[in-house]
Amino acid sequence: MIIANEEVMELIAEIPEGHKHLRTTITLHDGRSFTFQEATTANLVRAYIMVKTHPQRTKVRLSGERLDVRKEGYAQWQLVEE
Repeated sequence: MIIANEEVMELIAEIPEGHKHLRTTITLHDGRSFTFQEATTANLVRAYIMVKTHPQRTKVRLSGERLDVRKEGYAQWQLVEE
């Protein structure tokens, strides 16, 4: 699925009441909406920056992996660079 900018009716980034983490919701003109948790949005931004700012890189792949050893406070499921 490719979502063109013209298909997006609204984008809301917020920390919902009673929550600590950002949620990003994209609503399309056809009524569909997609809500991303903070970690998902952060990984998308991280991948975007890695490609856009590198002088030669044209692709990055992040794959989901369950990590037994991780930084304190981080979720067990992480997207890591291949």
